[in-house]
Amino acid sequence: MLSLDCEFHRGDFTLRAQAELAAPVVGICGPSGTGKSTLLAAIAGLVRPQRGIIGLDGEILSDADRGVFVPPHRRHFGLVFQDGQLFPHLSVRGNLLYGQQQLAPAQRRHTLAAVAELLEIGALLERRPNQLSGGERQRVALGRALLYSPRLLLLDEPLSSLDTRLKAQILPFLRRIRDETGIPMLYVTHARSEIAALGGEEIEMMDGRLPAAAG
Repeated sequence: MLSLDCEFHRGDFTLRAQAELAAPVVGICGPSGTGKSTLLAAIAGLVRPQRGIIGLDGEILSDADRGVFVPPHRRHFGLVFQDGQLFPHLSVRGNLLYGQQQLAPAQRRHTLAAVAELLEIGALLERRPNQLSGGERQRVALGRALLYSPRLLLLDEPLSSLDTRLKAQILPFLRRIRDETGIPMLYVTHARSEIAALGGEEIEMMDGRLPAAAG
């Protein structure tokens, strides 16, 4: 369970999140500028809340009052952004293995072969990102996150840059990740239909506020 009771301030903007999230897939919806990506950044440890606590499964990741702050690399979360953010100088194989190479062998829960089969990207391994379609890039980005063996997948508008046809191609792979890996997902999107397609719980975020909600 992901526990949130925190605030983050930047300029005139304030993020206030209070929620207990336990569903396998949780969709964070809401208009642009309401703080959805900032919320993911706080959970990932990319920004540090000035007040409150963030915890996962009983582990405190951030506690402003006690000065506790677990850095991003120790949280062990997988991040997928809308443009994939692949390394252009690496092959697909190199991109996929980038995070896994930072792990001790005992921490590696997935193999390259298994992830390539799951996402149907085995034929792409020697290509460079500029040789991939948008849908292929997103599948590679998902594969890279999975090979990092994350405790939680944070997906920030992962399909927003794709057309309707490519979205329809990627959603089945996200369902396979949900069903075959058991990794919980926190999914930021404007498209409520994507959350519905994943059978997720939907939470509305407005004006920087994530209300309390049962998982």
